[in-house]
Amino acid sequence: MNFDLALDTALNRLHEEGRYRTFIDIERRQGQFPHAVWRRPDGLESDITVWCGNDYLGMGQHPAVLSAMHEALEATGAGSGGTRNISGTTLYHKALEAEIADLHGKEAALVFTSAYMANDATLQTLPKLFPGLAIVSDELNHASMIQGIRNGRGAKHVFRHNDIAHLREILEGLRGQPVLIAFESIYSMDGDFGPIEAICDLADEFGALTYIDEVHAVGMYGPRGAGVAERDGLMDRIDIINGTLGKAFGVFGGYIAGTAKMLDAVRSYAPGFIFTTSIPPAVAAGAAASIRHLKTDPGLREAHQRQARILKMRLKGLGLPIIDHGSHIVPVHVGNPVHCKMLSDMLLERHGIYVQPINFPTVPRGTERLRFTPSPVHGPKEIDALVRALDSLWGHCALNRADMSA
Repeated sequence: MNFDLALDTALNRLHEEGRYRTFIDIERRQGQFPHAVWRRPDGLESDITVWCGNDYLGMGQHPAVLSAMHEALEATGAGSGGTRNISGTTLYHKALEAEIADLHGKEAALVFTSAYMANDATLQTLPKLFPGLAIVSDELNHASMIQGIRNGRGAKHVFRHNDIAHLREILEGLRGQPVLIAFESIYSMDGDFGPIEAICDLADEFGALTYIDEVHAVGMYGPRGAGVAERDGLMDRIDIINGTLGKAFGVFGGYIAGTAKMLDAVRSYAPGFIFTTSIPPAVAAGAAASIRHLKTDPGLREAHQRQARILKMRLKGLGLPIIDHGSHIVPVHVGNPVHCKMLSDMLLERHGIYVQPINFPTVPRGTERLRFTPSPVHGPKEIDALVRALDSLWGHCALNRADMSA
């Protein structure tokens, strides 16, 4: 085989379809979030506003987080020194897991290097623990959940997105088998919510386990920031909760929370946990500090939701086709990968606004979009600049302003 030719063919296909992705080199500067510096391909620098980051609350630059990380770094050094089983478990890891367990009202928590790894490792391990387990998964679940289910090589069934009737139909056909229902609280591409209570009701009726991904909700929903299940008073009905430390908590890593026995079994059997170097102690310290702070700072969550509502209202006022399901995520439908990339490039180069195009395979073909993630510090000045830029460019690109919001 001509390997170079095969690589050229694969990459050219992405270019031809308008969905080749490029890295934008940015430098976040402490205390200036959401502003950053773009290091342009020509070597020059430009000031930009980041509108597509997942540091939803700006906790990555919060003084409490930075202080905790500095202290841990000075006390322990850079790395953890090993896997959790071999010298990589420190007091900082145990303290972080205690904070997470307390946040979700669970007996225990287990920290992974990412929420992707937590989903993949856990979902592929559960069929080993429960022989004959069938996993029933929402069709729009994150790639990490899909990958974990595939890697588990057990029975799997997919129900139509948020379709409770279809889920019931599948469960009826699985009576007598051990079952786990896997779903999300907020689906990040459209920003819609999963029907948590209805799924829990079906799980109770059919004796199924429940597994929820709260990655885009932890820190931002609920009285203490534990997510949508906490907001809705349903955490005690969820068997395993997955979350991230790299979005609203502003640091790095992922986790699951559940019963002590469940997590003991996962940590003992999951290759993705057993054979991976643990997160650095300084990272664990920063994440624990972030969780502690957000447990007692509902004002930050309220400000975040307020800015999201304002942005959606302003974009609707322009007649732009936004998708609004009431969450903090603000997708603007474009529907064409070439136009989507063009808008993204023009926003960056002409207006200093950084938002990445979202194309296939992240979303289905024909649903390409720009996805904005406002934060509490995207204030009136930043919102005004974004709205004016989108108004100008939408007309320039002759895109449809018909209301396509959901």
